[in-house]
This record gives sequence, C-alpha cells and structure tokens, in this order.
Amino acid sequence: MVNKGRTVYLCTDCGAQASKWSGQCGDCGAWNTLQETTAAPTAAKSGIKPAGYAGSTGAEVRVLADVDAAAELRQSCGNAELDRVLGGGLVNGSVTLIGGDPGIGKSTLLLQVLAELAGRNRALYVSGEESPQQIGLRAQRLQLPRDRLRLLPEICVERILGLAESERPQIMVIDSIQTVFTERLQSAPGSVAQVRESAAQLVRFAKASGTALFLVGHVTKEGAIAGPRVLEHMVDTVLYFEGDPGGRLRVLRAVKNRYGPVNELGVFAMTERGLKEVNNPSAIFLSRHELPVAGSVVMVTREGTRPLLVEIQALVDECHGGNPRRVTLGLEQNRLAMLLAVLHQHGGVAMYDQDVYVNAVGGVRINETAADLAVLLAALSSFRDRPLPTDLVVFGEVGLAGEIRPVPNGEERLREAAKHGFKQAVVPRANLPRRGSRAEGMEIRGVTRLSEVLGTL
Repeated sequence: MVNKGRTVYLCTDCGAQASKWSGQCGDCGAWNTLQETTAAPTAAKSGIKPAGYAGSTGAEVRVLADVDAAAELRQSCGNAELDRVLGGGLVNGSVTLIGGDPGIGKSTLLLQVLAELAGRNRALYVSGEESPQQIGLRAQRLQLPRDRLRLLPEICVERILGLAESERPQIMVIDSIQTVFTERLQSAPGSVAQVRESAAQLVRFAKASGTALFLVGHVTKEGAIAGPRVLEHMVDTVLYFEGDPGGRLRVLRAVKNRYGPVNELGVFAMTERGLKEVNNPSAIFLSRHELPVAGSVVMVTREGTRPLLVEIQALVDECHGGNPRRVTLGLEQNRLAMLLAVLHQHGGVAMYDQDVYVNAVGGVRINETAADLAVLLAALSSFRDRPLPTDLVVFGEVGLAGEIRPVPNGEERLREAAKHGFKQAVVPRANLPRRGSRAEGMEIRGVTRLSEVLGTL
C-alpha cells in the first residue's frame, strides 16, 4: 500500500517546492507556475529503495590527481550528424534529452539509431505513446532491420527498470518521459512531480548500469521542454529539434553537453526513408540565384565547431499604416530595430516609414551578432533596389557607435566561403587573415566603421 502523502505545490519553471499556493514562485519569481501535486514519501518511511541507488557501497574521498582522467570511450551512432552533436558519439552511462515539436522527427531519428546500434549492442526501445504495431509499421516503411531491436510498451518506471535490469541493455530509449509514471506518487503522468521523479530513477539506473539512455521530451507552446526546469539539469545532454514539421529540413541543436561542445549543430533532411544526414548544409541554406537580386546577401555563421554559409534576405516596403513593421525569421527582432537605428544615425539612411522583413533562408536560427552587417546590407540593398555581387560574403558585429567589431574564428569563416566559390568578402579589419593570406584568392576588404562599408559597396 503506497502512502498518499501530503499536498505540495511545485514550480514548473525551477522545480521549487512550496507548502501552499501563491501567484508567484518565491525562488525564481515566475508567475502562475505553482502546480498542486503529492509529495513523494521518503525512503525511510516508505521502505522503497530508488532504482540504481548506490547507497554507501564503498564510496570514498579521493584525490583528484589519482582519478583516471583518460578519455571516455565513445561509440558511433551510425549517423555522422548525430555523432557531431553528441560530441563524437555515445558515452556509456550518458543521459540525453531530446525535445522538439510534434511530428518533427524525434521518434523517427531514435528508431533509426536504435535499429543501427541493435546489430552490435543490446538495445531496448520503451514506448509509452505508440503500440508495437505502430512502431513496426514505421520500421517497415523506413526499411529498417527489425530482427535485433527489442520493444517494451510500458509506462510504469518501476516495471521498466525491473525489465531493464534483467535485459541489461547497452542503449535504451524512453519515448516519452511525459508518459512515464512512478507508483511512489499519486499524481497523473505528465505532472511536474511524476516527470521529475521518473527521470531521477531512470538517470540513477543509467549511471549505475552504464546504459546510454535517450529521453524524448514534449515541448510547450513557447518551445521549451515541458516539465520542471530541473529535468534539464539532471541529464548530461539536451538536444532540440528545430525546423518546420511540414518542410524537408531538420536541425538538431545541442544546448547542453557535458561530453562535447555546446551549441553544436546537426542538419538532417526528411525523406521517405527517414532522416538522412546532410554533409554539406551550406549548399541547402544558399539559394544561388541565376541573376543578382536586391535584398539578398550571404554571411558565414558559426554553430558549434562548424561554419555555415547562410543567405540573409530582406524586403523593405512602404508602410501604409501608422506603425512600421519589423519582422524577422531566424533572427532577433529587437536587434533588427537597433540596427536600423544605427543605419539612420551613422549611415544617413532612414527607414522609419518602411516595413522591414528579414529572413534567414532554410529555417536556420542565427543567435550570434556576426549577422549584423549582413542584415544591414540586405535591408539597404532592398531599400535602394540595388543587388549586391553574387560572389560577395560578409560578416561582422555592428555597434551602437557605428563601429564594425570582429567576430570569433574569422579565418575559418573565410576559408569556408572560399571553398564554396566566393571571391569577395567584407569583414571587420581585425578579422583580416594574417601574414597577407588571401584565403585562396579571395579579395578581402577590412572595415572598421559602417560609413566605410557603405562607401565601399
């Protein structure tokens, strides 16, 4: 008989616990985030030992110099893009959380990976949302090998861990964490307490057994993984799927990784045979117009360890209302308004009576300030209806004083542009190649002020 426990209130943002409801969380300050749940009974009162619990089985204080700091053993997932995002492959005992919009391809990717790994490892796919028949039909449609992959339709975490201890899988997928519940709590599956406690038991099992664990997480309407924020702190790696579910391109981004670089990017294409890795994503993000068009310029962004060529498009149109619109897709909207003010103040070009629309082609999301110069030149090209050269690439941060600031890894960005046939570049002067290198024949112009850019082009 499980004790019902007392009623507490948990914050969905930070996971803080309160004894009574209030409109604002006392820890993180968020409003309307406290949800009623049942407190978990303590191990001493309930007699329940958490799965994977090590207790006091030989733990001791050690000197850091005596710890073996050898590189962790990794194994390839059979997918080059996923290996890149994970930092080089799977690590035994690692826990990876994958989130994304419904239909974006989370289950498809993990089913492909598990079918590939099942040929040389013991793999277990735990499904709480789909029946074995549905998974079998998907594997048949994707033409995946099915003779070694083992399925478990179950949502009770105690029964999942019991079967996992007997199966001893080396790789396990939980699809999804919001459907799993623990018998220690009386709240419904998907609640804050259930998600947190179920994930805690699964993480303890992965660390104790060395099983590489994948958790699929639902996302809220704001795009964040549903459940308490503490869920992202419990796992080793957090990956987000981005892209239009109706489109062909998918982007997998690492926002947390204890075993590799953060903000690494993997690019996939959705086909009839599932998700296929894209080895040269720059070719997808470029339109390659036959004739020069106004409002288009190519920049080099950097995601993790990979430089990417992305086309920035802008459309400037006369405003017929009282408030001109500033719309961005893949870029920060507030930064566009700031850049237009800098262009007016230091470039003498006013767009206060114009609607400005800016888009990063291909659905990629650019978070760095290296896109500032490209955004300004694309908007100015559309406003003047003057196309820029098709073999031109630009990047650089624009400051409020009109200065052009350098960005990291300038030479690597230029080499990527030269590899794709670009012959001209406008970059911050501090990013000019050293020792007179011209990056394989490129004509590179270094600038320090916005007025220099406008005079040059």
